[in-house]
Amino acid sequence: MKVAFVAPEFDPLVRRTPLAEIAAALPRAIRAAGADARVFIPFTQPIHSAHLPDLQPVGMVDVRDIDGTTRFEIHQAEVGGVPVYLFDHPRFFGSRQPYGSDEGPYPDNWRRYVLFTRAVLESLGVVGFEPDVLHCFDWTCGLLPLLQELEYAEKRPDHPAAKAGTFFQIHNLAIQGAFEREILPQLGIPYRVFQATGGIELNGKVNFLKAGAEFATILGTHSPGHAERIQKLDRGYGLEEVFRRRTKELVGITSGIDYSAWDPANDPLIARSFSHKDKTLSGKAKCKAVLQQTLKLESGARTPVAAMIGRFDADSGAEILAEVLTTVLELGVEVVMMGAGRPDIHERLKTIQTTFFGRCRVIEGYQLGLAHQIVAAADMLLLPAHYHPGNALCAIGMRYGAAPIVYASGGLEDYVTDLERNARGGTGFTFANYSGEGVLGAIDSARKLYKSQAAWKSVVTRCMRQDFSWDATAQEYLKAYRRVTRRTKRSQSA
Repeated sequence: MKVAFVAPEFDPLVRRTPLAEIAAALPRAIRAAGADARVFIPFTQPIHSAHLPDLQPVGMVDVRDIDGTTRFEIHQAEVGGVPVYLFDHPRFFGSRQPYGSDEGPYPDNWRRYVLFTRAVLESLGVVGFEPDVLHCFDWTCGLLPLLQELEYAEKRPDHPAAKAGTFFQIHNLAIQGAFEREILPQLGIPYRVFQATGGIELNGKVNFLKAGAEFATILGTHSPGHAERIQKLDRGYGLEEVFRRRTKELVGITSGIDYSAWDPANDPLIARSFSHKDKTLSGKAKCKAVLQQTLKLESGARTPVAAMIGRFDADSGAEILAEVLTTVLELGVEVVMMGAGRPDIHERLKTIQTTFFGRCRVIEGYQLGLAHQIVAAADMLLLPAHYHPGNALCAIGMRYGAAPIVYASGGLEDYVTDLERNARGGTGFTFANYSGEGVLGAIDSARKLYKSQAAWKSVVTRCMRQDFSWDATAQEYLKAYRRVTRRTKRSQSA
């Protein structure tokens, strides 16, 4: 089995969302399972050739653009045992980040990613790779199944791109890549595909994510339960009809976690290692004490620490958390928040930090080493987003003994068992009312249970025993890929 993974980011070269971790860990797991997996990404900031000592040029491709053709240079490197192809264009990618700047998304993202998609497809002949499956992620790669069908399967059947099937993985359904219909002729896509049923139109706009959902051989999302939920009204972000119509091609596969990078039993970035076998949890207690000292928090083993890592915006739930953060701190919970996002939310959080110095810390940006230290020290992990595109951070937090606090309908229901409904088997806390009061109620429930050392220790141990490794996940993906190849062969022989 040969699989080409096409993604906008790839950890550790460039990480803007949790997709970067999946785009790196899944190919490694697929290779470990015996398949030939390779990764194709744009050469964006902050990737630098100095970080890739074995980087080598392997060719170039010219692709159709609105004013003629555009040339991409292709480079190859090996990262974590995975061959990675980087597509370099100084104007569209080399001088910019994957999605946008602090001011927001780049207005020409539609052009950037249709060019990247065409470059990837055309490059397969240049780099000499003939994949059985093209596995593409999210809206940035949503046009790939459509372009593969229109420009290769129909017109160039001998090209390596024409022979592959497509697997379109929906990581973040909330961000769809919707653009005005006026870009259609500039995309070089016929008007006949601009339709609601079986086409790329949604609400009068060109929708990149819908294109992937309509034209891919098989669709995937991050859990079996999520695959069912997105077919229901108001759970599919406007694409419910597509998912219902394509329910036979829709699969849900639980995402794995790279325990070689995230495991408190052998994590060199934390103060002391620990695991579920540590009956006293003294290692986790040490990590907590060190973090409290490092961040100048009021030290206290019996003071619960709640942490949030991620974007500070309305989508992440930081907005509703900010509404009640003062009350949370007054209840005696210490809060650590790390991430980037909206300046107004940052300023609000910074003001609260000043008022509650010693009980609240807000860290701007993402620091990998500090992220390890935070999850190792935290008693609770705050994940209040309205929608979670994956389980990675939740599963990592549980591995490190941080009980998750999540919105009951946000996409993590398959991973978190609510303690108030299942006291003996629960692994976290959920809130059904998506509001500041809702998240406050869940935090308060966790705070009250934390007062019982024996009960809390049971929760922590239960969380740490959960297994979200990539081994089983890789086998499920290989099954899905075989479905792709079977359907592709039937289509080619028809």
